[in-house]
Amino acid sequence: MYIEAVPNRKSRPCILLRKCFRQDGKVHKRTLANMTNWPNNIVEGMRILVKGGSVNQAPGSGDAGFEIVRSLPHGHVAAVMGTLHKLGLDRMIHTRRCRERDLVVAMIVARIIDPQSKLATARGLKEETAFSTLAEECGLVNISTVRLS
Repeated sequence: MYIEAVPNRKSRPCILLRKCFRQDGKVHKRTLANMTNWPNNIVEGMRILVKGGSVNQAPGSGDAGFEIVRSLPHGHVAAVMGTLHKLGLDRMIHTRRCRERDLVVAMIVARIIDPQSKLATARGLKEETAFSTLAEECGLVNISTVRLS
């Protein structure tokens, strides 16, 4: 992959993210994204990333740079929540969404994903000690204390 600036006659150049490949002995180009309207600092950051660098090496990295502080696993939560919704278990608990239903659904999903005590599940739902995106998916993000009794 590379970034190419294609000149235009009377307007500014078109900036494209492209992929080069061979097919039947010929070299072909495939455009993956048109970045003409993107801000210059983001295009330069992408240019450095495509070359194998890091965003923090970019000039003016305060604008284009970012730092990943924390990443939580999500796939297993999405799979169990999707199955739970398809079965209609959440609607069996309560027809409308409420805090109690969200807590019960979170307890069920947590027990399937990683069987632990209610105290460990409650700690896993808090933002500081979360073990997955379960609290966010259940809408329990801004909770100070969780009672699962």
